Amino acid sequence: MSENIEEMRAKLIGETGKLEWPELERHFARGVVVAVNPGIDLIDVAVSMANDDKAAMEKCFAAGTVRRAEAADAEAWVKTQPLFWAVVIAPWVVIQEIDDSAESPGELH
Repeated sequence: MSENIEEMRAKLIGETGKLEWPELERHFARGVVVAVNPGIDLIDVAVSMANDDKAAMEKCFAAGTVRRAEAADAEAWVKTQPLFWAVVIAPWVVIQEIDDSAESPGELH
């Protein structure tokens, strides 16, 4: 990776935090939540979004590993009250449910 990408990764890792569903709910209501499947590097997705890498994002969306959060997601989250890793790539809030066995974002390699 180029130095700029590494700098961006480091910046995004520093801006990534944990959110509970009640904190995320208002962003969902605005339609700006993008969900990343478990096992996919949240920071890689965020870097692609920040760099407007359309090819990479189209591949993720086509594979179903990244998607806009839907009503069914919200219904499940209301019931399960999960904790999420979240990072803002304006206007998007990019999230990933925290799996207790998973490492922190950017360290999934």
